[in-house]
Amino acid sequence: MPLITIELMAGTTVEHRKAISDGIHKAMTEILGIPDDDRFHVFHELSEGNMIHEPVVFGIPRTTARMLFITLSFNERSPEQKSALYAALVRRLKEHADIGSDEVLLRVIETARENWWADGRVVNPETGYDERMDIATS
Repeated sequence: MPLITIELMAGTTVEHRKAISDGIHKAMTEILGIPDDDRFHVFHELSEGNMIHEPVVFGIPRTTARMLFITLSFNERSPEQKSALYAALVRRLKEHADIGSDEVLLRVIETARENWWADGRVVNPETGYDERMDIATS
């Protein structure tokens, strides 16, 4: 049951935010094996002056106009899964919303599996995951 927050500059369209959400969700189902109906994405649009960064970060020029700060909150995953997830995210964001990898900053916040609850969610006591998940990809 991941919770995703996306921060971006104000002025995007509903359609563009949906395309961003679709790209993120596709990467999450693909790499982490989350169920198709497990989408909780919250967008925060920032007004001018509320996103400040250096014009060049890690040697790559960045523009505020299209920068996305994505926070993924989910239970523990291996470093390899998180690396694969980042690669899938930037690929899917390019495909779905025409967002380049230089415009994406990702932060992962991990919490224990038992700290996620929603009505209707059933946790497998042996794995700690949603019982609908494909554990082979989790």
